[in-house]
Amino acid sequence: MPLTLPGTAIPYDKRAAGDTYALISPIISATGGISLSQLAQLTGIESTTIQNWVKRGWVTPSTDKKYGERSVVRILLINIMRGTLKLEEIAQLMRIVNGDVVDMDDDILHDTQLYNLLCSVIYEVEEDKMQSADEIRIVIEDKLPDGLDDREQRILESVLMIMVQSAISGFYRQLAEDEFEELEQNSDGGGKLKLKLGV
Repeated sequence: MPLTLPGTAIPYDKRAAGDTYALISPIISATGGISLSQLAQLTGIESTTIQNWVKRGWVTPSTDKKYGERSVVRILLINIMRGTLKLEEIAQLMRIVNGDVVDMDDDILHDTQLYNLLCSVIYEVEEDKMQSADEIRIVIEDKLPDGLDDREQRILESVLMIMVQSAISGFYRQLAEDEFEELEQNSDGGGKLKLKLGV
């Protein structure tokens, strides 16, 4: 199970399974948006990185130095995948689903709905320890919203498969990096493990 809510630095909460964004939205709606420093704290991403994503057109700019729901969710989605996919690939995935970052009329699915859908699939895949692409695809098909035409459904299935696999790979990559760091700290510099002797 994820240690944090996907894309955030907030510890995982079981209440997130139904609507993950609902646990994050009070932070944003209480003040009409959040500042860059608050966004950096929420996501664990450096402020300069977020500003760079805005400059590249991957995230909607702040209004009066506050980032609203659309910006925050887009950053969470990018953050979920950036451990395993190139940023340009992530931007392309987002364009496929939602076209222009500012124009919501060309969206197949609003970013918040996409985030909640992605989180829901991640939680189920992790909880049931699914590993095959066929199992994951069944979960995705089962969770897709009604009202999509065939083209939109195919696009969302493919994009979600990539996103889910990227998220899970990123989770395990982070575990491996943490384990490696611990191993390095417990070695003597020459690659030999230090023995911890109990006295």
